[in-house]
Amino acid sequence: MRLSRPCLVAFGAVTFAAGSVAWSGSASAAGTSYVALGDSYSSGTGAGNYDPGSGSCNRSANAYPNLWAAAHTTQSYKFAACSGATTDTVASGQLGALSSSTTLVSITVGGNDAGFSDVMQTCVLESTSSCQSRVAQAESYMKNTLPGKLDSVYAKIRAKAPSARVVVLGYPRLYKIVNLCAGLSNTKRTALNGAADTMDGVISKAAGRAGFTWSDVRDEFAGHELCSGDGWLNAVTIPIGSSYHPTALGHRSGYLPAMTGSALRALEKQA
Repeated sequence: MRLSRPCLVAFGAVTFAAGSVAWSGSASAAGTSYVALGDSYSSGTGAGNYDPGSGSCNRSANAYPNLWAAAHTTQSYKFAACSGATTDTVASGQLGALSSSTTLVSITVGGNDAGFSDVMQTCVLESTSSCQSRVAQAESYMKNTLPGKLDSVYAKIRAKAPSARVVVLGYPRLYKIVNLCAGLSNTKRTALNGAADTMDGVISKAAGRAGFTWSDVRDEFAGHELCSGDGWLNAVTIPIGSSYHPTALGHRSGYLPAMTGSALRALEKQA
């Protein structure tokens, strides 16, 4: 997801504390044609070491799709994920990477549709009640509008790649709720965590309707959120767009393992 540049002034005034996929048995990645779609949580914004040719998409060598592809001999690999992507821009700008020969797809999408950047800006700049109100507005969108958006883009993925195994990954909670942690109040942090839970619930149901494999990352990130003392997420960073995104360690130790079991389940379904 992408944080807007106007957030920089606001964030500057606030101090925040903050294995690759194993294909077992007879399964092999050698014949896999892999396409990575999605937003900044897939492109690797916040993980550093960006491909200079990717521009504002911020495709990182440390992103979980690149880590998976580097660890396996695949028939082909296309990295189409882009920072700031929504369901609409995935549908209009990324699906050209898919074909009838694509056999594995991964995707994170939905956070930008629900206004991730604006929600964070509101919760930093404004009162607790304003934060809670903005989160409630985002959750209403997630429940009432996002399901149709996800159904649409998932159907287009299936049409473009009818034989592919599709792994849909979710989003981590941002905070561990502790007594002492500088920055936002625990009331605001709890509201933001609740929004992540709502988002993941909506996405998991949409993935199920599409016949895709859902991969929940909240368990991998548990104990490694902001305020945990062992965080795998960026707090406020420069550039500001990397804030609240997984670090390189978050991709390697959080997102990549989350894909492991999910990809294997997808293989079993196809076998």
